[in-house]
Amino acid sequence: QVQLVESGGGLVQPGGSLRLSCAASGSIFSINAMGWYRQAPGKERELVAALPTGGITYYVDSVKGRFTISRDNAKNTVYLQMNSLKPEDTAVYYCNARVINTARTLFEYWGQGTRVTVSS
Repeated sequence: QVQLVESGGGLVQPGGSLRLSCAASGSIFSINAMGWYRQAPGKERELVAALPTGGITYYVDSVKGRFTISRDNAKNTVYLQMNSLKPEDTAVYYCNARVINTARTLFEYWGQGTRVTVSS
């Protein structure tokens, strides 16, 4: 089994910054990709940013130039640095990882979600 533990959400004023972290642990052989999704009230979950191992980083257009995704492969951890936050960034943010486990099987895992609220 693989667990994803997120941290770093909270309340921030417009224009402020937050840094989300997500650490993967458990029966990990390798990680193909890690990323962040978000779901705002009344909306579908959307991919915000993704960082495949050895691949091209993806950002949804609405966060380009404001958010930065990064990974610490030694710690199996992905970060999302969010700057110049806007009220429309308010959502629950979910960490996602595509993991090859120790049985050499590919699974997709989700974190529990961390709430980000941007409001004055």
